[in-house]
Amino acid sequence: MATASNFNKTRNVQIDNSNFTNHVTNVTNVNPSADPLSKLEARIAAGAIHDSAERCDAPKCYPETRVAVQDNLYCWIVDGDGELEQPKKIKWVTGPAGTGKSAVMGSLADRCAEDGLLGATFFFASWSASIGRRRKTAFITTIAHQLAQHREDLKNAISAAMEKNPDVLEKNLHVQMETLVLAPLQEVVCQSERPELRGAIIVDGLDECEAEQYHNTKITGPRATPTRTNAQDQLEILQVLQAASSDPFFPFRILIASRPERVFREFFDPEINPTSFAQKLDLNVEHNADADIMLFLEAQFDLIRRRYNFPPSWPPPGTIRTLVENASGQFIYAATVIRLFDTAHREAPKAFLEAILKMEATWTTSSNPLEQLDALYLHILESSPDPPLSVRWIHAIHLFSRYTIDASVFNMSLLLQTDLESNEAEHLLGTLHSLIRIPPHSDQTRTKYGFYHKSLLDFLKDPSRCGKLYVKENERSVFIWDAFVRVCASEFASASSYVSLE
Repeated sequence: MATASNFNKTRNVQIDNSNFTNHVTNVTNVNPSADPLSKLEARIAAGAIHDSAERCDAPKCYPETRVAVQDNLYCWIVDGDGELEQPKKIKWVTGPAGTGKSAVMGSLADRCAEDGLLGATFFFASWSASIGRRRKTAFITTIAHQLAQHREDLKNAISAAMEKNPDVLEKNLHVQMETLVLAPLQEVVCQSERPELRGAIIVDGLDECEAEQYHNTKITGPRATPTRTNAQDQLEILQVLQAASSDPFFPFRILIASRPERVFREFFDPEINPTSFAQKLDLNVEHNADADIMLFLEAQFDLIRRRYNFPPSWPPPGTIRTLVENASGQFIYAATVIRLFDTAHREAPKAFLEAILKMEATWTTSSNPLEQLDALYLHILESSPDPPLSVRWIHAIHLFSRYTIDASVFNMSLLLQTDLESNEAEHLLGTLHSLIRIPPHSDQTRTKYGFYHKSLLDFLKDPSRCGKLYVKENERSVFIWDAFVRVCASEFASASSYVSLE
């Protein structure tokens, strides 16, 4: 029988007021005699690159949708804003969760790559992602690694910079940017007879970058280094990119996509930061997504109609328009509705659609564009046999997926099930496939659960949105501690039984 020993790679775990930390130091064994670029490659976040295997299921724009948005950004990359002097090399793309920022950035990265205009990408993610995509540590090294693949002369310049500065990988982001990116670019731009460098560096989801904690927890008092916040690390990256963009030898346009959190609003506010940026693009304001959402839903319902051999009159007139209105510009709402038809097997599609159209957010008191998405999430979660317990599982899965080395489906079941002989995971999560990516049984010993969109976690952490399904932080901690105690007790009982048999 599998036991708690499956978690033996997790070290220094702390759960205090639901702040779950796992102080893991990434140590990469690099051959000292390896060539400079191999040393650089060993310190990148490979999963953050736009076409990485980790992002194989990442959202992309549905064909013929978000065309105006992509054209707008593509034209800015190629031509800028038509400025003749002091080009504005940084543009902010923003919008609330669910408006399709990552899909737009992913599709734009593919388009730029096809046209030879992609310098580098970094797609941050704080959920269901490798640790390199959640931290700033590998940001510059990943950018430099991609630039080294861009052109042979730039590759040689970056390799030489690594060789001359072997300790650069231990320096701060500003030093790394200057040493590994700006200095090689200056050398190439000044000496190369080839066509000038141009294109884009795309940074998506910067608001999901989580803080690095440079402090010794054993030191207390005035000598202790204060804990950094997420916003501080995000601001550091913004400042590094801003400094790069002001370098006259830096040839790339920088696109930064994030939610409109305070650190970004203030950084791109011309009254606070006098630096001249390109005009921001707010997906929730400047580009009405209704037409694109309607196109997506029409195509998807056509597939569903053919799958079930429904008549051309289905769905009833006005259905898609109602769903578009309910979406309020949130692509994630439309995508979740369609996933429900792909994953819900207990209800007839026609009755299922009627239920979706009748959903209402009954506990909210103010109008907001997320009401219908919240109602949809609530409806799906309440389809579980035990919604409160399912939500606790979701919180625990999210926590362990972020902070443990091996949070496979198998190990999550081992930890969270109250009865190891039952299939509690399937019982609780079996109706939630439209929200949670659940791997097939053959992959569950090595594959994690995944969440389709961060908005689900935002929903569950806001009592004004999820209502009766809200779980307080201390209750999450108690649930996880109880699971630990239960598994440890089982391990102890198994060991005792083994000793008695001896």
